[in-house]
Amino acid sequence: QVQLVESGGGLVQAGGSLRLSCAASGRTFSSYAMGWFRQAPGKEREFVAHIAWSGDSTYYADSVKGRFTISRDNAKNTVYLRMNSLKPEDTAVYYCAAKFIRTVVAFTRDYEYDYWGQGTQVTVSS
Repeated sequence: QVQLVESGGGLVQAGGSLRLSCAASGRTFSSYAMGWFRQAPGKEREFVAHIAWSGDSTYYADSVKGRFTISRDNAKNTVYLRMNSLKPEDTAVYYCAAKFIRTVVAFTRDYEYDYWGQGTQVTVSS
């Protein structure tokens, strides 16, 4: 069982930056692939970024590629999402998710993940 707690959301102007964190409980964090998803009002939840258990492999949605960076610190049981050049269309609740697997394969569908955090709101003003 893994519990995930996101933090770092907030209100930022377009062009600004935020760093989201997702802290995981448990001793096996390094065995989990991690993903970030987001859900805007009235829209379906969508994939943002993925990082493999080792941190060596990452994958991004086209909409955030070049602006967002996912990373992890297995010693701290934490995954991060650095968001630069934010746009109003990035406004959403951001969720982290965990999948118990050691592979470099990227998982981009929400049903592929085993555990979810409660989400953190990111609002980008124009």
